[in-house]
Amino acid sequence: MNQHILTLIESLQLQPHPEGGYYTETYRSETTCNDGTRNLQTAIYFLLTSDNVSHFHRIKSDEIWYFHTGSPLLVHTLTDTGHMQHVVGNDISAGQTPQLLVPKDTIFGSSVLEKDSYSLVSCSVAPGFDFADFELFTKADLMHDYAAFEEIIDLLT
Repeated sequence: MNQHILTLIESLQLQPHPEGGYYTETYRSETTCNDGTRNLQTAIYFLLTSDNVSHFHRIKSDEIWYFHTGSPLLVHTLTDTGHMQHVVGNDISAGQTPQLLVPKDTIFGSSVLEKDSYSLVSCSVAPGFDFADFELFTKADLMHDYAAFEEIIDLLT
């Protein structure tokens, strides 16, 4: 891992994330919803390197991704309509978007677009993120419904 990435991990106090990559929670609202059982919103920094991926997972809240720096990030989604790739980055003229909504209950994962690089993003979740709502998928979990997308499933599981 190059020194710049190590500096980001140290400076932002990132830790390994179970889905892959590194993260730190930067915000958890004091305001709650769902009869006080859930924070209204949470936010994290999320760093992914080209040496790893964010494995397919799903949460029960909407998640908005905000691009900061590095290589564009490919966010892959699996839905009833199939596999989609969304490029989160700053080159709008190339079809990238600096912000992306992943709707609740969507299966998604991500990978860095360029080799020997990284992507630093923030993710905001509303209602707030709770690991109790985090579902990580294996290849076997996905192949029944998404067999046509075996190549991306192999990459992100």
